[in-house]
Amino acid sequence: MDKELSLNELRQEIDSIDRELVELFKKRMKVASGVAQYKKNAGLPVLDAARERSLLTKVSDLAGEEFSSYTRVLYSTLMSLSRSYQHKLMNENKELISQINEAIENTPRLFPEKASVACQGVEGAYSQIAAEKIFSLPDIKYYRSFDAVFEAIENGECQYGVLPIENSTAGSVTKIFDLILKHKFYIVRSHRLKIDHNLLALPGAKTEDIKEIFSHEQAINQCSEFLKAHPDIKVTPCANTAVAAQMVAQSGRIDLAALSSRHCASLYGLQKLVDGVQNTDNNHTRFICISKNLEIYPGAEKTTVMAITENRPGSLYSLLSHCFSQGINLSKLESRPLPDRDFEFMFYFDLEAPVYSPRLQNLLSELETQCEDFRYLGSFSEFIS
Repeated sequence: MDKELSLNELRQEIDSIDRELVELFKKRMKVASGVAQYKKNAGLPVLDAARERSLLTKVSDLAGEEFSSYTRVLYSTLMSLSRSYQHKLMNENKELISQINEAIENTPRLFPEKASVACQGVEGAYSQIAAEKIFSLPDIKYYRSFDAVFEAIENGECQYGVLPIENSTAGSVTKIFDLILKHKFYIVRSHRLKIDHNLLALPGAKTEDIKEIFSHEQAINQCSEFLKAHPDIKVTPCANTAVAAQMVAQSGRIDLAALSSRHCASLYGLQKLVDGVQNTDNNHTRFICISKNLEIYPGAEKTTVMAITENRPGSLYSLLSHCFSQGINLSKLESRPLPDRDFEFMFYFDLEAPVYSPRLQNLLSELETQCEDFRYLGSFSEFIS
């Protein structure tokens, strides 16, 4: 440069270059439409991995050492957008989209008030409280384990199941995510329930009498600060917070206590020694309501999918770039190790977009073709109480 340019002049130059880039991008996408038509006529898949690897190598070399890595990112995004456009033009994966549209058409307009509902634990469990928020008059059946709840849905013992999937302070209920791979089901509703844990004991007990506390491991994690303040008390995990209260009530011992709900205090004849012992008052657990059949009720604005990607660099980035290219927010990403496969993972995504949105349907079609394994787990509404 003959003289130092001002910031305004530099920005004007960038604007000029951007106009050229946009025109070149449009030209590239029009050529991609021709490629899509050729692939459709020839019965070829959209993804040509060898071609993409070759192109990335070529443009990286052209860019030189300083800009090589930036150019790879740029062209990875360009190719992702090109594949997205080609999928749209070729209208692939009609089966899943047809299944979703059929469910939208055939699902009743109103969510049921009465239903048989499977919950883990015993009377007083937080799953029961969530079920009573989701349904007006649920017929609740209790099962010993989360696995048994899934099985009850699969074999038709219950129409629906209500399961905790994550907590705002203790994180995900990993057991549920592990079981998702094993069982076939759909999410039809989600509910965020405010959780208040209390130290419950038999009438006449005092806090200084307590030698052992029972509760579910998630509740124990959510009350870690209270428990650290009482290091001499033994903490024993059990199947459920309501089971913990039941155990204390049946023990006859005043040196035992449970971390459980206010509801369990009155239900099992226990007294509250300490109110609200969770780490934070903003303590919510998210419960999912599952069904054997795909049901999509009006207002569904959240979708959950499961994906297993190839074990190669950039595979997860490729999936995430599809969400970005469609302008769809990813509100949750959970990874879990695959059984019997070292250092390989399955991923769970929560996507925020109306189920009626063409952008969501395009995204689902794209993801299905990009993954080693892909499962659509449902579209639903989420409520908070």
